[in-house]
Amino acid sequence: MSKEEKPVNDPLEAKLIRDLAAILDETGLSEIEIEKAGLRVRVARTLHVSMTPATTGVAHKPNAAPTKADLSGHPGLLASPMVGTAYMSPSPGAPPFVKIGDMVIEGQTLVIIEAMKTMNQIPAPRAGRITQIIVNDGQPVEFGEPMMIIE
Repeated sequence: MSKEEKPVNDPLEAKLIRDLAAILDETGLSEIEIEKAGLRVRVARTLHVSMTPATTGVAHKPNAAPTKADLSGHPGLLASPMVGTAYMSPSPGAPPFVKIGDMVIEGQTLVIIEAMKTMNQIPAPRAGRITQIIVNDGQPVEFGEPMMIIE
């Protein structure tokens, strides 16, 4: 723990943190930060989303699923290059661009991100097999958020 990260001993600071956490829940924000009278408080939450095929028949331990933070250093990570809404198919009702197990080539469109009413095709950064799809169709994504793994 660094000098800047002190445990919360002041009941007013603890109440402030709880209040900020409540604001996150009410608004759907993922992070909030305030600074007042020399006190700086940042409260953030991590959203964990994962998709698994419905027909695997394999039991998974809840603790075994990697978190988005665990994936950030993965060499095959496709992270969102922008803030927007991810779409997994070219149009509603159309088949998805890719599914788990598909082989892709470099430059192939994997997902569309709508940002500021513009549809941005997100290409595969390399060739490989899709081993994980982390985002859902129509899900909001943030810059740098893990979306897929290509191995």
